[in-house]
Amino acid sequence: MNAKRFSIYAWGVLAFNVGVILWGAYVRATGSGAGCGNHWPLCDGVIVPRSPQLATVIEFSHRASSGLALLLVIGLFVWAFRAYPKGHTVRRGAAFSVIFIITEALLGAGLVLFELVADNSSKTRAFSTSIHLVNTFLLLGALTLTAWWASGGPPVRLKGQGVRLWALGLGIIALLVLGMTGAVTALGDTLFPPESLAEGLRQDLDPTANFMIRLRAIHPIVAVGTAFLLILVAGLPEVVGDHPDSERIARALVGLFVVQLVAGVINVILLAPVWMQMLHLLLADLSWIALVLLAASAMRVTELQTVDDPIAVPQAAR
Repeated sequence: MNAKRFSIYAWGVLAFNVGVILWGAYVRATGSGAGCGNHWPLCDGVIVPRSPQLATVIEFSHRASSGLALLLVIGLFVWAFRAYPKGHTVRRGAAFSVIFIITEALLGAGLVLFELVADNSSKTRAFSTSIHLVNTFLLLGALTLTAWWASGGPPVRLKGQGVRLWALGLGIIALLVLGMTGAVTALGDTLFPPESLAEGLRQDLDPTANFMIRLRAIHPIVAVGTAFLLILVAGLPEVVGDHPDSERIARALVGLFVVQLVAGVINVILLAPVWMQMLHLLLADLSWIALVLLAASAMRVTELQTVDDPIAVPQAAR
């Protein structure tokens, strides 16, 4: 097996899925989620729509790219199980990638079939959007770990990590919560777009406003708190340790999150244009990937450690 070719493919699958996620945000931001009606997997009851409207083209292209992403992840899974021995971390990462991309497809189908798209402003849609975001992050995390291990990254050990595990765990939970509030906030910006910054502030402070609008005032607070937490976690000696790659990843994480905060401010000032929402989501995805890599690097199995913990699967000979 050519390990380099597999690792390149794994990173490519991760990058493609990030692109599909961004296109999904474009579908939501343009209100094109109902472009294929309430049909799934068919579009308007057919495989390929004829004389489609723009919204239909946008939604259909997203479904097509999502289908391709599913095939690519299945290919990753098959290749991993053919190329790596039983118990290898790459196999485990690829298996979780398949699980999460299947649940990703099912969640997307549910949004369409239950008509939780377009102008739907229900709490059910907000909750479903949050769950969708969590699953998306888990998918990206599984793909990231698969690519990391395929590139020679050591396996992960959870047992005996102490402060390191707690710090990284809190960081992961905080970023998930931030992502959930951000997903609902972005949905609110799409459904209830203010005409000016002043109007947006009035909407945020209105106790009778839709809950998605009121959440716009909470999301920045969560973002600032998460930023302080991640900066603290990335600076802990217990997390960074003696590994140069951990130090590089930690610096990248902090840098990405600072840029993310700036982008969030610009997003508010510009009244959340579609392109800015997509950039904001891209930075969120990259920050999550960086945090996953930091956790994998920080909790690596070293040569001095035993690997009797079932979480820590040794790198078997290729």
